Amino acid sequence: MLNDLAEKFERSSRAYADANHIERDADWFLLKLQEEMGELTQAWNRVSGRGRRKGRSDEELARDLADEAADVLGHILLFAHRNSLDLSAAIKRKWLFQPE
Repeated sequence: MLNDLAEKFERSSRAYADANHIERDADWFLLKLQEEMGELTQAWNRVSGRGRRKGRSDEELARDLADEAADVLGHILLFAHRNSLDLSAAIKRKWLFQPE
């Protein structure tokens, strides 16, 4: 399942990069993941009252948080895909359960 999801993220990311003339070199994958973690942190700060809401409703803040979490997940999968990491095996080894 993770491999299929990673492939979907890869196709989408590649299409976006091609359309915007972005070179996705080895560093890009980790740097982009770090960028998305910053955006997730910013969204969390807004939801938890530690950041400015910028006029956003509770629903908008919750959607922003979910969107940023999805970006982090996508970029983790892209990083793993780029580096041929077997996340399913790592999850089984580290978390002691089988991914669904």
